Amino acid sequence: MAQEKEQELNWLRLISGELATQTVARLEATLPWYSDMPPGRRSAVGLVAQTGISSFIQWYEDPTSTPWIASDVFSSAPRELLRSISLQETLQLIRVVVSVVEERVATRSEDLREAILHYSRDVAFAAADVYARAAEARGLWDARLEALVVDSILTGESDDELPSRIAALGWHGHGESAVLVGTSERVVDVDQLRRTARHAGADVLIGLQGTRLVLVLGRMEVAQRETNASAPEPLDFPEIAARLAEGFSDGPLVLGPTVPNLVSASRSARAALAGVAVARSWRRATRPVLADDLLPERALAGDGLARRSLIEQIYEPLQDQPRELLETLWCYLDNGRSLEATARELFVHPNTVRYRLKKVTDLIGWNATGAREALILQAALIVGSIAEHGVKRGPQRAKP
Repeated sequence: MAQEKEQELNWLRLISGELATQTVARLEATLPWYSDMPPGRRSAVGLVAQTGISSFIQWYEDPTSTPWIASDVFSSAPRELLRSISLQETLQLIRVVVSVVEERVATRSEDLREAILHYSRDVAFAAADVYARAAEARGLWDARLEALVVDSILTGESDDELPSRIAALGWHGHGESAVLVGTSERVVDVDQLRRTARHAGADVLIGLQGTRLVLVLGRMEVAQRETNASAPEPLDFPEIAARLAEGFSDGPLVLGPTVPNLVSASRSARAALAGVAVARSWRRATRPVLADDLLPERALAGDGLARRSLIEQIYEPLQDQPRELLETLWCYLDNGRSLEATARELFVHPNTVRYRLKKVTDLIGWNATGAREALILQAALIVGSIAEHGVKRGPQRAKP
């Protein structure tokens, strides 16, 4: 029995070169993706096929070597293999190699036929293991890179490498972005958050820092929706944030303002972080709440970005209009939002006050007749006036 096996091994070693040549020819004839490869990558794939034949001969000589012989098939060029072909194509490669070997040697003996079947199974499992480990390593690398990108956005310390890092993550967002900040448990269902965002027509970068959960949102590219008719139309960022709210724990959930692109998302992140710090001070804050709806609280807490937003969005646009608009708004707010009292102070009809207030709303988007929006407008007038006229300081006392 041992003598017969030794004869078969010698015969297999003798025809190994012939089998390798036939395998490469069969690959070119049956697998279009192999023929379309550049010569370098095609050579790497062919080397894996030839290694598979040599490893089979070694395995047949000593079947107990399965754990390392099967894995050794992919050790000759693992990087080139993973970059060149997918797991599905790898299995097609194994099928071709096994077919060539089986056609040539299976008729010689039943033992060889069974050996080929066992070995092909082991190699298939080894291939799956190689790709699983590569996917796990890529997942860990992506997670670290994603955390780095989110941290750069939060700190505003972005550099020239930020766009390339974002591209490496496979970011599908296009154009405008916004940042959603809240709290969460230390274990976050990242996959569920990504699925929810994708169903809302958005892409997301996720960062977990202790109990603080940060989502950087961007709408999916138009080209993707054109190629996929079932892809949903993009929603507004507040609607996207509302769908993602279930992924956060109880507590403040703040959506930063929309910015033109992902690279400038640090401005949205700063506003959202400042909003989370003061959101509890507004008793009727929605969830999620817009960072711009917390401008008074943020300004009182010393947020310079909130003060600039109040001035740029409200005070300066009113300053550029006829003076009666700003004067009417001041009087209306100082008189407790009373039309009649404002009309008496300005010596005009109440309808004139209504008309001017409507023009203010049309100009800046905030309605002074609402209690919350009146607070925002009054805060804007105060910080704008301070910025324009400065803070008058009393005479300094002489030092003793």
